[in-house]
Amino acid sequence: MKRKIMAVLLAAAMTGSLAGCGSTQNKNAADASEEKMKVAMVTDSGDITDQSFNQMTYEACKAWGKENDIEFNYYKPQSDSDEARTASVDQAVADGANVIVLSGYVFAPTVIDESDLYPEVKFLALDVSAGDICEKGIGEGYDYNPDHYNVTDYYNEDNVYCCTYQEELSGFMAGYAAVMLGYRHLGFLGGMSVPAVNRYGYGYVQGADAAAKELGITDEVQVEYVCGGQFYGDADITAYMDTWYGSKGVEVVFACGGGIYTSAAEAAVKTGGKVIGVDSDQSATIDDYKEGLTVTSAMKGLQVTIDNVLDAILDNEWDKYVGKIENLGMESPDPAENYVQLPEETTQWDGTFTKEDYQKLVQRMYNGEYEVFSDSTTFPETEITATDYGSIK
Repeated sequence: MKRKIMAVLLAAAMTGSLAGCGSTQNKNAADASEEKMKVAMVTDSGDITDQSFNQMTYEACKAWGKENDIEFNYYKPQSDSDEARTASVDQAVADGANVIVLSGYVFAPTVIDESDLYPEVKFLALDVSAGDICEKGIGEGYDYNPDHYNVTDYYNEDNVYCCTYQEELSGFMAGYAAVMLGYRHLGFLGGMSVPAVNRYGYGYVQGADAAAKELGITDEVQVEYVCGGQFYGDADITAYMDTWYGSKGVEVVFACGGGIYTSAAEAAVKTGGKVIGVDSDQSATIDDYKEGLTVTSAMKGLQVTIDNVLDAILDNEWDKYVGKIENLGMESPDPAENYVQLPEETTQWDGTFTKEDYQKLVQRMYNGEYEVFSDSTTFPETEITATDYGSIK
């Protein structure tokens, strides 16, 4: 609150000092309009080598900056705290950044505080929802239904674009494809039980269930479900996966959450099991453990989001995005035009489920033939056997 008050007082002081100096004010406005774009990205506290959300965001921003000859820098907070993330934004602004990309739902408090403090800075907040902002802005007493509130009461919408992704849809595609490709005993290994991870996982369970129903084999398909309690693999989680692939007979595991895929991959190579990647096409990374280890990846369109928004800012079309909180998913029956998809070139298609079959699945999903629930708090009801084991840690 002190930060906001100081920002208001500073703005008032600047207004007063410029009121009698119209020519200076006009010159400053002209200079501001010609200010060169400078992009910064702040990680959620993790590294840009996490093989997941932070790395994808970093690489997309870096590539865009290089292609457009725009300066780009990234900042890693000193700790996993709201204060550290806010401090990183402060540093980015001090270094001259006027466009800041925020990587993940944990930036809701930062959006609330910094959007008021730096009205001249444009913020792109990835995976930040209205619910995230309301929860942090309201605090105790929030009923977890953002529709009951005016979210713009809690942040400055005039310089922020927020978006989330319908991860449940790409999770659904991955689960559906796995069963159609012949896998009958599936696993899901999440990182921490946060909304995006759960949407991926619950979509995966729903997709497996839908495919099993269509094949008439609901009594043959089962899904084991667990979260690691962290976003990286370790010896304990690998041992847990050893049990799944070994004595339980799990054939393929959807590894969803930062570097936790390492435990699934390490265990899978011991038994001939398979892995499904997340967020981006992870086949090149996971296949480092063994060629052909990756069945597919459930992807979301961070790259296209970043490209589109930064392009709009560069082209003075920021008004196409600013003030919006969008939930990005399926835009077209054409898989390539959607924000959620499977990689067509690296998925292990076969005679039972081909690339053409996948394209038909996307068309059917786009046409509303499947009802995929997005609730991240309730485990799906299914006809197949799906068991939620909670968290390993």
